[in-house]
Amino acid sequence: METLLETLRHIKDFLGIPLFKLGETQLTIQALLTLVFLLIALFYVTGKMRNWVVNKLLVKSEVDVGTREAMGTLVRYVVIGIGFLIIFQTLGIDLTPLNVLAGTVGIGIGFGLQNIANNFISGLIILLERPIKIGDRIEVGSVEGDVIKIGARSTTVLTNDDIAIIVPNSKFITENVINWSHTGARVRFRIPVSVAYGSDVRLVEKLLLEVAKENPDVLDDPPPGVRMLAFGDNGLSFELRAWSASLAHRKGLLISALNYAIYEKFQQHGIEIPFPQRDLHIRTGLSEWKSPGQGKKQ
Repeated sequence: METLLETLRHIKDFLGIPLFKLGETQLTIQALLTLVFLLIALFYVTGKMRNWVVNKLLVKSEVDVGTREAMGTLVRYVVIGIGFLIIFQTLGIDLTPLNVLAGTVGIGIGFGLQNIANNFISGLIILLERPIKIGDRIEVGSVEGDVIKIGARSTTVLTNDDIAIIVPNSKFITENVINWSHTGARVRFRIPVSVAYGSDVRLVEKLLLEVAKENPDVLDDPPPGVRMLAFGDNGLSFELRAWSASLAHRKGLLISALNYAIYEKFQQHGIEIPFPQRDLHIRTGLSEWKSPGQGKKQ
């Protein structure tokens, strides 16, 4: 029994060894271990709280999944900030000396960490203004895909190739972003078509509308439309405009299906799709052409 008490006394003495002084507070090994444990617990609990807010508390409300994700993330940030203050006050750590450190960190952010700060603030703007949200189909730069996660520093976009691309949040604030789902799931697609000169333009219009109406992914309301756009160098330029909601996230699949159907329909009715061609006119300004060796004395 005395051995156990002696061991506990040694452990207590070891944990009470002062490491450094922070303001008026002497930080010991025990205080440091307690601080680390409480911070880990704080991040774990706030993560669980965020999931509960998103998947339990707000799941029965009328808000969409993007709004729930944004609200859950904001709640977590607020709780983490309050938790930091409570933990430091509970341990009796004097935060006054950290003012100098905060100023130094501020200078570091202004110079070396400005990109990180920019992305973090951009992430908050995205969560508050919601120009994009979870589930949206977006294009930014050369990246196109579905938004599956909006974090504090970056946003994860999943492409049709099942590749996750991490995009810095500042991209969505400083660059032009195409959001196919921002106003709803309905999107209009434009399919350019060219036919040879001499084709029956009214028949072309009729066939293009038939192709659109025969495709199950094209909406009847709003109805598809056909526009004759220009007299091109190689043929007449048309454009089929069709609305879709089911394939708004897979525009390549719909355009491909319509192009196949257009080609087959044109073949059935003898409509020619032109290829690039040029007429070459040769003019001679000489009344008589002579070969290089002609006229020489033999």
